[in-house]
Amino acid sequence: MAVGVSVQHGLFSRKTSLIYSIPRKIALSGVCIQRAAEIQSVRASTNTAGENQHSEKYCLNLVRSRDYEGFLSCLLLPEEARRSSLALRAFNVELAQVKDSVSQKTIGLMRMQFWKTAIEEIYRDDPPNQPVSTELWKAVKTHGLTKRWLMRIVTEREKDLDDRAYRNLQELEKYSENTQSSLLYLLLECLGVKNVHADHAASHIGKAQGIATCLRATPYNSSRRKVYLPMDICMLHGASQEDFIRGSREKNVRDVVFDIASQAHVHLEHARSFSHNVPAAATPAFLPTVVLEDYLQRVRKADFDVFHKSLLSRNPLLPFQLYLRSWKKTY
Repeated sequence: MAVGVSVQHGLFSRKTSLIYSIPRKIALSGVCIQRAAEIQSVRASTNTAGENQHSEKYCLNLVRSRDYEGFLSCLLLPEEARRSSLALRAFNVELAQVKDSVSQKTIGLMRMQFWKTAIEEIYRDDPPNQPVSTELWKAVKTHGLTKRWLMRIVTEREKDLDDRAYRNLQELEKYSENTQSSLLYLLLECLGVKNVHADHAASHIGKAQGIATCLRATPYNSSRRKVYLPMDICMLHGASQEDFIRGSREKNVRDVVFDIASQAHVHLEHARSFSHNVPAAATPAFLPTVVLEDYLQRVRKADFDVFHKSLLSRNPLLPFQLYLRSWKKTY
């Protein structure tokens, strides 16, 4: 009997041990699952952080390489607006380089359609997996950027794929308003500025920028046998497209440059007439006026010879001039 009890006791003991071991296994399994979930969560957050850094770095490098002056201006903006402004400038660069990077208009139209769709998706909180789109979505979420300005930039760039000269100066001004001025309106929103005088100043600065950019690009475009300068002014002075393609420095060519540069200067002065009513918070968005003023002064010193070698090099004092203007809070 003693043996039987012992066996039963031993059997009971083994069963009891088995019963108690089950909850331990369940508990251990639960801990493993929890830790696996924690590891997965950490990895996901790490991946997200990595993607964020990648998209931000992509925009920064793109702007630094393709819009160096805009890059310098962004660095002098308040920290809360800096990343968003880089996203906007990267967006502008992406659109601007479509015209020169495609061999057929159809391909350019497809790329413009991509950006139209991307903007729609950004405002639905579903941006495409593309670095500039990702950063632009964050800018829209952070500052509540106006969709109309973004769409207007794309639409105007799309029209510009026709690859022809502007019929007149007013057409160039309209293009500049819809692209450069729209970008400035968005930068003002990044700075939290809502002021009618700042908007008026931005409109004229954008027009001046667009006109000056058309002049600055003339040597490059002429080397590719393309001329986009307003035809009415060229006809007024008897300057043909072939004159610019040949890099002519005759008086009639310089007269064309003088008239166009003068109109840019008029817009710049008009923008400055609002300066007493423009809030100080808006002035960082207008730092590109430093670049604009620098070019207009240099082209005047070159006697409006748009092909002069002094206009082809970068101003080494520009970073200092931008910093000084940002410190003064003027434009």
